[in-house]
Amino acid sequence: SQQGCDPFAQTQRSKLQHRRARINQQINKEMRMRAGAENLFRATSNHKVKETVALELSYVNSNLQLLKEELEELNSSMDVYQNDSESISVPMIPLGLKETKELDLLVPLKDFISEHYGEEGVLFEKEIKEFMDLRQAMRTPSRNEAGLELLMEYYNQLYFLDSRFFPPTKTLGVFFHWYDSLTGVPSHQRALAFEKGSVLFNLGALHTQIGARQDRASLPGLNQAIDAFQKAAGAFNYLKENFSNAPSLDMSAASLTMLVRLMVAQVQECVFEKMTLLRAQNDFLARLQLAQEAARVEDVYSLVHQTMSQPHVKDYVPFSWTTMVQVKSEHFKALSHYFAAIALCDCPAPSDAELLEQEKAFLQFHVTMPEGPSLRVLLQDPEERRKLGKAHLKKAIMKHEEAMRIHGLCKILRKMDILQEVLSFAHKRSLSKYSEIDHEEDFFETGEAPDIHPKTHQKPEIKSPNFSQVKVTDLFHRLGPLSVFSAKNKWYPARRVHLMRGENGFGFTLRGDSPVLIAGVIPGGCAAEAGLKEGDYIISVNGKDCKWSKHAEVVQLLKSTGKEGVDIGVITLQGSECPKAVDRKAAVMSSGSGMLKSNKENSRKSLMNSKSASTLLVWSKKSKRSKKSTYSGVPFTAVGDNEAMY
Repeated sequence: SQQGCDPFAQTQRSKLQHRRARINQQINKEMRMRAGAENLFRATSNHKVKETVALELSYVNSNLQLLKEELEELNSSMDVYQNDSESISVPMIPLGLKETKELDLLVPLKDFISEHYGEEGVLFEKEIKEFMDLRQAMRTPSRNEAGLELLMEYYNQLYFLDSRFFPPTKTLGVFFHWYDSLTGVPSHQRALAFEKGSVLFNLGALHTQIGARQDRASLPGLNQAIDAFQKAAGAFNYLKENFSNAPSLDMSAASLTMLVRLMVAQVQECVFEKMTLLRAQNDFLARLQLAQEAARVEDVYSLVHQTMSQPHVKDYVPFSWTTMVQVKSEHFKALSHYFAAIALCDCPAPSDAELLEQEKAFLQFHVTMPEGPSLRVLLQDPEERRKLGKAHLKKAIMKHEEAMRIHGLCKILRKMDILQEVLSFAHKRSLSKYSEIDHEEDFFETGEAPDIHPKTHQKPEIKSPNFSQVKVTDLFHRLGPLSVFSAKNKWYPARRVHLMRGENGFGFTLRGDSPVLIAGVIPGGCAAEAGLKEGDYIISVNGKDCKWSKHAEVVQLLKSTGKEGVDIGVITLQGSECPKAVDRKAAVMSSGSGMLKSNKENSRKSLMNSKSASTLLVWSKKSKRSKKSTYSGVPFTAVGDNEAMY
């Protein structure tokens, strides 16, 4: 069975998760104290008591504030998730996993199995324990493909749990407890959708950690980081579109929109880094392209910054994240002007052959046209190029300084030497370029350089999770085919019927597989006499379980009976004495209420999983009686598609 990674192996990251878990528990305790104090405050009319409680409340609230700050500092320890390579890469923002409490399903599932399925709950202890082990393992997934598969496997297994044990009208009575990824605030819900959504959130968070740890100084590392951040964006986006009313803030639409945008920005930053690795840096057009890529990164980060400043998100997102995003936005704006300057100053004037291509590229390069001579003159005149280059550098230096100033405002980021190093390196590089091209005899006022038009050669994709890549088998397979034996179907207690064979056979028509359906009963025949009805499902023949049996297997068992007759176990679905009603319902699976908006993938999967439902649909459109002519003295005749008289 699948294993989580050992949470006690003290890597930096697991120490972090431990501290996070400990803070979450303390926050939980303070929240309970606060709730108790608030209730008392509302209930009491005694002035003295009110004063004491108010004092306690302010104490608890300041404690909570401190705990949240401590958690924020942990959520910002990005360096733990970064790789150990020597080269300098700008840190990325990874997300911590949501923590959850242990869940004991043994009693509730055993009770449900005996009440709803009429089976001995004890006989399913092994399956229930296996499910609980899987849940335990997915709390600490390893940061690699195996960890992602573990979360996917559990998520897919929840589909079966939902279909088997969560009827549309009532809950199982167990609470799913999860802590907010950023604030540590606990939430709980009975809806299985909350469990599903939280696992999906962790799938996204794990992708962010995998993305942040790649060595982005190499092309393979960059491609893996791009892939990871695109998949993280896909998981958060899928969560936003398929689940709503989540009780915790990290899964609100506003937060998820912000996370999707943050991931897209991190992809865009990797695309820029990829360009710097791939392109020959000394070519004029390549430098223009780099400037436009940098402007594009600035663009997406400033969108993230706007999103983080929205009312519902602002007080919730760690200050260090908001600062980091703003720093990056300024930093990449500076880089776009720097690359524009070196394209102009370090590249020779174009030959006649190159002029047309360069002019065309330069036409779409600036947001507004630079003042001064025409582009053609500008490109061919080294002095004009130097002037515009100098204006770009002046702007670059201003932006570098702004990035460093904002960086300095955040205590947590100040501790991040890597970021500090990257910013000051870029700043010094622009300064030295400026002093190199600055002439003492320059009397012209350096103009205002126009901004660079953002453009990318690789648009980020939002890659939705591909749940079908991890195949799972229904742990509770033994309960029978889901098309019939599900939480939303109800059936009358199983009946045992003893059936003798008459000279014209048993007198019924069978249809379909797993379980085989009695499609028609001949009036006055043996089956009718014994009390079998159209719409009954055969679940056993002579004590042998036939829930999963194919049509031919059941027929074989019936054919092999002698004069003494045969014992058949059947069930009838409630409200479906005529099977047509069932089939239509069987095709659409309902899902955990409460938090769910539209869990589209559920109905898709149920159609995949209930083959028998679809064959029944076909059957219910055909008239059975018209086939009567094929019923003759022959003991066994095929009637239409997979339908047989016996």
